[in-house]
Amino acid sequence: MISGNIIGLQIFDVRFPTSDSLDGSDAMNPDPDYSAAYVVLETDRGDGVEGHGLTFTIGRGNEIVVAAINALRPLVIGHSIDEFASAPGAFWKHLTGDSQLRWIGPEKGVIHLATAAIVNALWDLWAKLEKKPLWKLLSDLTPAQIVEMVDWRYLTDALMPSDAQEMLERLVPTRQDREREMLRDGYPAYTTSAGWLGYSDEKIRRLCREAIGEGFTHFKMKVGADLQDDIRRAKIMRDEIGGDRTMMVDANQRWDVGDAIDWMKSLAFCKPMWIEEPTSPDDILGHAAIARAMEPLGIGVATGEHCHNRVMFKQLLQAKSIRYCQIDSCRLGGVNEVVAVLLLAAKFGIPICPHAGGVGLCEYVQHESIFDYICVSGSLEGRITEYVDHLHEHFVDPCVVKNGRYQVPMCSGTSITMFPDSIRKFSYPAKR
Repeated sequence: MISGNIIGLQIFDVRFPTSDSLDGSDAMNPDPDYSAAYVVLETDRGDGVEGHGLTFTIGRGNEIVVAAINALRPLVIGHSIDEFASAPGAFWKHLTGDSQLRWIGPEKGVIHLATAAIVNALWDLWAKLEKKPLWKLLSDLTPAQIVEMVDWRYLTDALMPSDAQEMLERLVPTRQDREREMLRDGYPAYTTSAGWLGYSDEKIRRLCREAIGEGFTHFKMKVGADLQDDIRRAKIMRDEIGGDRTMMVDANQRWDVGDAIDWMKSLAFCKPMWIEEPTSPDDILGHAAIARAMEPLGIGVATGEHCHNRVMFKQLLQAKSIRYCQIDSCRLGGVNEVVAVLLLAAKFGIPICPHAGGVGLCEYVQHESIFDYICVSGSLEGRITEYVDHLHEHFVDPCVVKNGRYQVPMCSGTSITMFPDSIRKFSYPAKR
C-alpha cells in the first residue's frame, strides 16, 4: 500500500514560440506555438515527490484546457494515492464519470485533453514512488492488472477482457528477453524534423543529411498545401535519403477523400510507406476508402493523433481504415486509454506507430512504445516511433535518441518533469 493523499493541483499555461522558426509547420497548421497545459500534483507525504503531467496544444486555446483541468480538480484533491495505484482503471472511470462534466465530451475534446494531463500526472507520481520509469512500472504489472486499467465499455464487441488477458499471458514468459533487447538496442525512431512545410529546400537537404549522419533510416515530410510544390519537395527528400531509406508523408487532414486519392497517386513515385491523416480525423469510412485506393500503390494509411478515444480507434480497426495506428499520449485519456488502444491494435494485427510531434510527446511515447513491445505486441514489425528534435532541453529527463533509436529511459516517472525555470520563462502571458 502506498501512503499519502493528493492535496494540491497546480496548473501552468506554458507556450513556446516555435512559430518564429516555423518548427512544426504543416498544411493545416502553418504557425504553431508548441504549448502545454501543465499539471503538478502535490501530496502530504513530506518527501517532496510530485506527479507531473501535460497536455499538448499549439498555442491559442491552451487557456481553455487549463480551465478544463481546473474543473476536474475536485475529482482528484483529497483522494489517496493508493486509491489510484491499487485500481487505476476504477480511478479512470471516476475521473471520466462525472455526469455533468461528461456531457461536454463525452470522453473527447477539451475535457478529455484535461483528463489526459491529470491521468498522466497520476502515473508519473506512482512511477516515481515505485522508483521506476513508466515503461518498467507497466511492464512489471500482471496481465490481470493491465486488463483492469482499461475501461472496457464500448469495446467488447471487438475484444473481450478475457481474450486480452489471454493475449498478454502468452507473452509473459518472454518479457525479459524483449526487455533486455530494448536496453541493449533501443526502440526504432523516425524523424519529422527535416520535413516541416515551412522549411526551405536547402534546409530540407541539410537536415536530411544530418539525420542520415545520426543513423535515421525513416523520414517524414509534410504535404498538402500545393501539389506541384509537394512533388518538388518529395523529389528533394527522396534524392537526399536515397532509395534504400524509407519515406512517409503527412497531410494533416488537408484533403477531401477524392482529393487525397488523386494527390497521393501523384506522389506515389516517391514510394511513401504511408500517407498520414489524409482527411478528416473523424471520417472512418473516408479513411477506409483511401486505404482501399492506396493498397495497389503499396501505400498504407496512418492516423490517430486526433483520434478522440478508444471507440474511434476500435472503428478504424474494424473498418480496415488504417495500416498504422498512431496513438497520442494526450489526445487519448492518458496512459489507461493508450493501453486500451495498444490491446485493440494487437488484436487486429496493426502496428503502433505513435505520434510525437509536439512538446513532451517524445518523452511520453517512448515509454508506451517500449511497453507495447515487451508486453502487448511482442513484435517490432512495422513499428516505428516519431521523433522531433524540439524543446527537449526543457525537461529534467529528456528522451535520448542515438543511431536512430530511442534509448530506454531509466529515471523514475514519465520523463515529463519540466525545469521550473522553463515553466516560469514560458508561462503565458509573459514578456519575452
